[in-house]
Amino acid sequence: MPKKVDFYTLLGLLRSATKEEIRRAYLKSVKRLHPDSNVAPGETELFLDVQQAYQVLSDPSRKSAYDAALSPEEQPKFVLNQNILLSRNQITRTAESQLVYALLEFSPSEEEKAKTKSAPLNICLALDCSTSMKGEKMDTVKQTAIQLIRKLKPQDIFSIVAFNDKAEVLIPATRQSGSQKLETRIRLLQPSGGTEIFQGLQAAYEETRRYANPKTINHIILLTDGRTYGDEPQCYELASEAAERGIGISGLGIGSEWNDIFLDQVASTTGGVSMLVSQPKDIERLLNEKFTNLSNTFAESLSLIFETSENTNINYAFRLQPETNPILIQNPLQLGAVLRDGTFSVMLEFVVQPPEEDAETVTLLQGQIQIIAANLEMPPIPIPIHMVISVTEKVNPEPPPASLVQALSKLTLYRLQEKARSEVSQGNYDKATEHLQRMATHLLAQGEKSLAKTILMEMQNLEQEKKLSPDGVKAIKYGTRALLLPGERIR
Repeated sequence: MPKKVDFYTLLGLLRSATKEEIRRAYLKSVKRLHPDSNVAPGETELFLDVQQAYQVLSDPSRKSAYDAALSPEEQPKFVLNQNILLSRNQITRTAESQLVYALLEFSPSEEEKAKTKSAPLNICLALDCSTSMKGEKMDTVKQTAIQLIRKLKPQDIFSIVAFNDKAEVLIPATRQSGSQKLETRIRLLQPSGGTEIFQGLQAAYEETRRYANPKTINHIILLTDGRTYGDEPQCYELASEAAERGIGISGLGIGSEWNDIFLDQVASTTGGVSMLVSQPKDIERLLNEKFTNLSNTFAESLSLIFETSENTNINYAFRLQPETNPILIQNPLQLGAVLRDGTFSVMLEFVVQPPEEDAETVTLLQGQIQIIAANLEMPPIPIPIHMVISVTEKVNPEPPPASLVQALSKLTLYRLQEKARSEVSQGNYDKATEHLQRMATHLLAQGEKSLAKTILMEMQNLEQEKKLSPDGVKAIKYGTRALLLPGERIR
């Protein structure tokens, strides 16, 4: 690392950063670089440099002197290209609230892609080994875990935690050697006991955290076929801590008995993804797809720190690419990972309350995209985001961008199943049926006959038993989610 480095660059800040932004960047760096939790070569020196940068930039007089000695600021170079599309550029002066949609798209700059390579992986598999996993499910999980070990590069770190009502570190976090011995441990794994997911997540987190550092892609992949009871709040708290340390969590739910709402929240808290494994044979494909995506990561985490105006709020957020998943409404928004190839995109829904009488514009959102990218030498500069729309007496109708309309059309199907499920939980069966009927009609028009048939069967089930089946709920939810990917059809 160079002897002299721009303190703003070191903390991943623009020179216009506020005192609060400097403080947040420092705390984020400290959590990831502190010698007590990060023993990677060279990181202790970087930690000391970060401390010095904060001491200077947090002191107004020292900051002024430092700024005066800097050379003129060049146009900042962002590692990601960005494109923001709004469903409308104007709202009317009305007494009603109005909806505005924003499609945020990002892709790695060609310059950065050309000079960087894939970062080493630091992955832990947390495997549910409860009694219900016996048979084909466990056999496939073990075979796939062995495949993944054989794909690892010498610099990758890998661990496996097996859990039921307690957790066992089957393979401690290490750079792999003697794969035959490790494969034998996996083959000897036998299902037994119940399911306590917090036990598995906590052990997996500790294994991942041991070697987690800014130069590795740190991720936990949880596989389960059951529900956990009573420890959900602990899991959510652990997921929040993992997100702060740059550790992602993704979940694969096998069959129909697991809690998809729970797994969605755990994953989305860290910018991860939850997936349905409808058949044991799909375990291999989905695990390998997740492993491939992690190996092809350009930036493992985008987070949006934001402020909205008093009469505006984010009502809904969803990641459309590369891995579809709802985004938990929190500040910052954990948006997820950017792959080296393809586009990363997120849809935001804003609810805009009636503007002030003399208002000419409304700020939907202002903030910045913070980026964690293990394969980059220095922390990337955050990308400023500022979304403003005009207020007029009469809107001049302009069609929204075609790509936004297309994405919103697909997302509408997914949200219809959310609404149907919510209506069922409240006992509003007629409204739920209306939502399901609309979904089936649209899907049939698109040629998605299999998913439409599943929805029609659930409508019958709702009429007869006043509830939706666990299989049907997940098939519809993850089926409509899969349609959001470009060119994707239900398998």
